[in-house]
Amino acid sequence: MKAAVMEGIGKMSVREVPTPDLTSDRDILLRVKACAVCGSDLRILAHGNPRVKPPQVCGHEIAGEVVAAGAAITNFKVGDRVAVGADVPCGECDFCRNGLGNNCKINYAIGYQFPGGFAEYILLNETTTRFGPVHVIPERLEFEEAALAEPLGCCIHGLEMCDVRIGDTVLIFGPGPIGCMLVKLARLFGAGKVILAGRGNARISMAKDFGADHIVSVLEKDPVKTIMDLTGGRGADAVLTACSSPDAQEQALQVAAQRGRVNFFGGLPAGSRKLTVDSNLIHYRECSVFGSHGSVPRHHKAALALLGSGTISGKSFISHRFPLDGIEEAFRTVREREGMKAIIVP
Repeated sequence: MKAAVMEGIGKMSVREVPTPDLTSDRDILLRVKACAVCGSDLRILAHGNPRVKPPQVCGHEIAGEVVAAGAAITNFKVGDRVAVGADVPCGECDFCRNGLGNNCKINYAIGYQFPGGFAEYILLNETTTRFGPVHVIPERLEFEEAALAEPLGCCIHGLEMCDVRIGDTVLIFGPGPIGCMLVKLARLFGAGKVILAGRGNARISMAKDFGADHIVSVLEKDPVKTIMDLTGGRGADAVLTACSSPDAQEQALQVAAQRGRVNFFGGLPAGSRKLTVDSNLIHYRECSVFGSHGSVPRHHKAALALLGSGTISGKSFISHRFPLDGIEEAFRTVREREGMKAIIVP
C-alpha cells in the first residue's frame, strides 16, 4: 500500500509499504477514505514527539471502511463505515477504568504510538478495537465530514471542562478550525454571547461565517480593552485559548470574569517563553485555570452524532482536499493558514 511515512524530523516520504495483516482475532483492517490534517501533525514532523518513533505513519482524524475483521469482532463487520479518533485508553489503569483515558500515563494514540491514517490502509489493534474511539458513521454523513469527529470531540471535552452554562459569555482565542468549532459548540452549550479573538486577516475573514457575536482582531485593537468593553467591564465567564500563544494565555486571565473559567486548550510549542502571570487576578476573581487535552471515546461518539444530524456542518470546515501524493502541499496549506481543514483522500 501507499503511505506517507515520517522518516525523521522534517523528513516525510510517500512510498510503498506492506499492507498490514490482522495479527489477532480482535484486529480490524480499515481502508482509509479520509484523514484530516491537524496542527499537531505539523508539529510532530517539525519538532518530533516522544510518543512517535520514526519511521511512523501519522494522521489521527480518520474515517474509512472495514475490509477485514478478526473472528472476535462482533460490533463491526466488513463493509461498515467507521470513524476513528486519536486517544486510545489502555483500558487497565485507574484513569482509563474511570472514563478518563486521555489522562492515561501511557497515553496511546493513533498516529503516535499506533500507525495513523496517512495511508491507504490502517490496522486497528486489539487495544483500539476494545477501548478506543471507533464508531459507525451515521448513514447520511460523508467520510470527509466524519473524519472531523476527532477534533470536534476534543472541543466538546474542552467546553465540558469549562462548565459553560446557559447565558454565559464565552471567549475563544484562535480563529482556526478548532476555534470555529468551539464557537458552534458554545451555542449548543447555551452561551448567550460568543466572542472570537485572533490574528491573521485571512482566518478572521473566514471565521465570520461561524456565528460569533463579535470578532476581535488582536492586531488592530487592544484585545483586553476591547473584550472588557464588549462585556460591559465584566469579562467572560469561560475563556478558551485555541491557539499556541503565550500572549493569548496571559490575556485570557486578564479578561476572565469573577468566578471565570480559563482553559488553556491549545498547548505551547517547545521553547515558547514562560508566562508572566498576575496571580492576584486568579485570587481576587476566584478564577479557575486549567487545561484540556484530547478526548475520550464518548466525546468522539457525541461529535459524530452532531455531524450526522447536521447540527454542526462538517462541510463548512473543509476548505482543501488532497491525494496522498499531495500531502506535502496539504501540510504547507495548513502551515500557512490558507484555509480551514485540509483533508487527505488516499
